[in-house]
Amino acid sequence: MTSPRPLLIVQTGRTHDHIRERLGDFDDWIAAGLRAGGAEVQTHDPLGDTPPPAPETLAGIVLTGSHAMVSERETWSEALVPWLQQAVRAETPVLGICYGHQLLAHALGGEVAHHPEGVEIGTVRVQRHAAAQTDPLLGALPDEFDAQATHWQSVRRLPPGAVLLAGNAHEPHHAFRVGPNAWGVQFHPEFSAEALKAYLDGLGPTLAHEGRDAAQITSQLKDTPEAASVLPRFARLALDNQRNTHRRD
Repeated sequence: MTSPRPLLIVQTGRTHDHIRERLGDFDDWIAAGLRAGGAEVQTHDPLGDTPPPAPETLAGIVLTGSHAMVSERETWSEALVPWLQQAVRAETPVLGICYGHQLLAHALGGEVAHHPEGVEIGTVRVQRHAAAQTDPLLGALPDEFDAQATHWQSVRRLPPGAVLLAGNAHEPHHAFRVGPNAWGVQFHPEFSAEALKAYLDGLGPTLAHEGRDAAQITSQLKDTPEAASVLPRFARLALDNQRNTHRRD
């Protein structure tokens, strides 16, 4: 029997030290969701000296969020572009989250920039489009669901051939798919309400500058189990894809 390949978390950023010490880091939160779907998980640091494994050796890839900005085209981030293109060509399942969603869109020919209306932060309502009804990853979600969000940049133009799956009034591109196995989600399936509250606790002056009230946003936070279900579902899809590939081989 062939051993399952690991799901690789590419850690494009880290949370603040005071949050990490109390609640863990982005990769910890993502790994918990993937393991709930039965996956074996490894983490790769793209800022290190070791290149990521070949996509064909992985069950799937998850790109984390980051405090960096895709539009700044940092060297480590741009180095992931051809690797992501290779992964999509190989039909290795890919899930980009927030920064990872934007980086995937950029790698595949989309456009990323600051959102003209500023930050989207808090527990937000996301609406699925008709195309999502039969989508392998988002098809099981309700037509509207709550999700955690925090982002200043956005996918302003989708990659060629992308299928738009979900959005809302602020962010029209909350989820998309390219090909059969590559997804980007702007929302954070890995964030708990507690994690987002920890961010909001330190953003009062920044949000006030944009005319937003951190205390009011915090008061409206809630858990988002439907959005969180994306991670175990992605793990199961990746494992099923691996089994089906072996049967064909």
